[in-house]
Amino acid sequence: MATAVAERAPNELSERARGAAVQLAQLLGVLGALWVFWEAFKWLGEATELKLGNFQVNDRTLPHLHDIVQTLFEPSRRNGPLLIDILFDAALFTAKEAALGFALGATFGFGIAVVLAHSSLLERGFLPYIVASQTVPILAIAPMVVVWVNPKMPPALKDWGAVAVIAAYLTFFPVAINTLRGLRSADPRAVELMRSYASSTWSVLWKLRVPASLPYLFAALKVSATASVVGAIIGELPASVQDGLGGAILNFNQYYASAPTRLWATNLVAAALGISFFLLVVVAERIAVRRAPEHVA
Repeated sequence: MATAVAERAPNELSERARGAAVQLAQLLGVLGALWVFWEAFKWLGEATELKLGNFQVNDRTLPHLHDIVQTLFEPSRRNGPLLIDILFDAALFTAKEAALGFALGATFGFGIAVVLAHSSLLERGFLPYIVASQTVPILAIAPMVVVWVNPKMPPALKDWGAVAVIAAYLTFFPVAINTLRGLRSADPRAVELMRSYASSTWSVLWKLRVPASLPYLFAALKVSATASVVGAIIGELPASVQDGLGGAILNFNQYYASAPTRLWATNLVAAALGISFFLLVVVAERIAVRRAPEHVA
């Protein structure tokens, strides 16, 4: 028995290593394909003088990818720090806002789902308003949130706390809807069995409904993770926060005519931040789902 377990462990490690290598190769292949498509479209557009409405393909509207990456390692100004250092600090600041907003929105959305899952009356009454809340454009609601929330924030959360609330606004909806569906996906026979043993509603929730909802919950968290970054960047503009990626985008947008690669580089860092949030949720999913009761036997 012990020998079989000892032999199985190296095999599992080698399989995981091969799986990681395959995933890395696939990622590099996708990035390479995107680079080839980008450069091919740029070359074709310049060769044929392609013009799509007011968009004309040239070095200003569509810089080379290697020029964008090179810009990250150039000084942001004469004798100044490298652009990547400035954008890294800005990304950390935006990540702080997005992380707080993600935590608030996920907690609030999960709580709403739990309440609605136990009351059909509340679900019929409140679900339409929850859906309607997402039809309001974030650009319209962000300034109002800043005006309403900012004066009530403690000094430590001044300005950026309101941005976190905006990020939470984009986060809670997918979590609430998907978690509600996941809580309702529990096997009715298992629910009846637990009730026949006089299990409390709390026990049924945490021992049956929540484990059953984990795939739905993490699917929503993946969407919400990137949405929280978008909400934080958008929220920085009406909040006049200059330390994050939103301020950097606004700043480099003013110099786009003379230095377009800096704005593209900022967008690249913002995309990397969103991907990082997504990957963190993927890691958490693998840990949590693997340890769910149905996988522990």
